[in-house]
Amino acid sequence: MLKSRRTLLVPLAAVLVAAAGCGSGTSDDPGQAPADRASAVHHDKLPQQFKDSGVIRFAGDSHPPYRIVGGDGKTVTGVDQDLQRALGAVLGVRTEITIVPGLPAALSGMLSGRYDGFNGPVKDTAEREEKFDAIVWMVTRTAYLIPESGPRDVKASSDLCGKRVAAVDGSIVQDQLTRLARWCADKGKPAVQFVGFADTNGTILAAKSGRVDAAGMTESAALDAMAAEKGKFTYVTQTDEQGAGVDQLAMLVPKSSGLGPVMLEAFKEIFANGQYAKIMKQYGLENVAVDQPKLNTAAQR
Repeated sequence: MLKSRRTLLVPLAAVLVAAAGCGSGTSDDPGQAPADRASAVHHDKLPQQFKDSGVIRFAGDSHPPYRIVGGDGKTVTGVDQDLQRALGAVLGVRTEITIVPGLPAALSGMLSGRYDGFNGPVKDTAEREEKFDAIVWMVTRTAYLIPESGPRDVKASSDLCGKRVAAVDGSIVQDQLTRLARWCADKGKPAVQFVGFADTNGTILAAKSGRVDAAGMTESAALDAMAAEKGKFTYVTQTDEQGAGVDQLAMLVPKSSGLGPVMLEAFKEIFANGQYAKIMKQYGLENVAVDQPKLNTAAQR
């Protein structure tokens, strides 16, 4: 028995050292969590497949500031990279991100076993919870990015009635646009026209080129786009009356993997050790942070 235990501890120690080596390796790195006794405890709770592989594979589309894809199409920086490294350090595993063309590809990729998780931000819904565990870690409101060269009459979200608006296919924003279109119709105005794209970059380019009047996205993504190209955009946000509300956004992992409950505990750890707050502050996301992570909130409503 002693020999077996020693055999297990050696690779675990190597994994913890590798996890601690991710990021800059400094204590000020918000994507860096300490590989300590808590990491070993959480690692022990992982389903065997993750202990064996030593890695959790995430899918992600291009969606600044969550996933900022480099010129090579593979290098990824942003919230996801930092958050996943922090979670990986707690769990004693490496994390990897593969860029995919939108939400449908991420969902189907997880169900087929190519990926182990998708960090969204994606809305937690009862339908998704049938196949995925959803760990809620932030909230949002939908924003509509308006290029300065675009329509001059859009001063509020109500002015989008009758306009062409781009958003990512299958995203939370598409659902929000459906509600806005319904509100427009109830007010006797022409409906918003949805134009689907694979990722957020595509929606922004469509708005800049005049193919659409506005680009719908999370408010944090709109703020990031405005910071990246100062003076090029304004934005408006959807109101509660128009069906916006505050949606619960989650990381999804397939239920079949058994990873969900362990990932929830890892999230709780980075909330407790301050990593979550540091990451959210670094990217200016304090206003959409939550007090505690939650599992499968749609089923609880």
